[in-house]
Amino acid sequence: MFQTGGLIVFCGLLAQTMAQFGGLPVPLDQTLPLNVNPALPLSPTGLAGSLTNALSNGLLSGGLLGILENLPLLDILKPGGGTSGGLLGGLLGKVTSVIPGLNNIIDLKVTDPQLLELGLVQSPDGHRLYVTIPFGIKLQVNTPLVGASLLRLAVKLDITAEILAVRDKQERIHLVLGDCTHSPGSLQISLLDGLGPLPIQGLLDSLTGILNKVLPELVQGNVCPLVNEVLSGLDITLVHDIVNMLIHGLQFIIKV
Repeated sequence: MFQTGGLIVFCGLLAQTMAQFGGLPVPLDQTLPLNVNPALPLSPTGLAGSLTNALSNGLLSGGLLGILENLPLLDILKPGGGTSGGLLGGLLGKVTSVIPGLNNIIDLKVTDPQLLELGLVQSPDGHRLYVTIPFGIKLQVNTPLVGASLLRLAVKLDITAEILAVRDKQERIHLVLGDCTHSPGSLQISLLDGLGPLPIQGLLDSLTGILNKVLPELVQGNVCPLVNEVLSGLDITLVHDIVNMLIHGLQFIIKV
């Protein structure tokens, strides 16, 4: 009697398990063995944290701050550098009446680059990740003629990188960079200080308008290749755990 009851319980558990199998998302490759509960050395929250930490460390060790500090903003914004009128063409007319002779001596310097806390979300189907990479810099518009800066600006911008799990020609599955672009509307420019006698608001409006056109694409073109390099150098165990989750569409990013 005891054995018969145990058999009934076993059959019920088996039916429940088969029903769970039927609700699982289809893996990227039907030939892959389906591991319903991948053995992870970390909790889901720990896995996500390990990824963002590894990406942050990789970006910093890969020279992100140096890339930001050496953005060729002035070369691009000068007249003939790819924008209508350029930075100097747009700004000099507003300040030469106050300080004559500013032509060719205005300088734009990037200072204090910072990598802020990364964000991580998972797509609704669970097969891809989106990493938000926020950074901040300060821009200083200088003129040696007066021995001071005309403007000091604080700038923040987000880059969003898509991360996918793919199979290469050698049948190895790894993480690759998909789309990588600046987040629409994420560019923020605020005035830290400015030289009192000058028409600060006019300068700020002109500079902000030009930076909105050129800065996001400039940062995107310099930062996204570095993100791709960092992905290729991640710890193999971490990559394996994340790929295993993404292939099966299992959620491991905790929404808050």
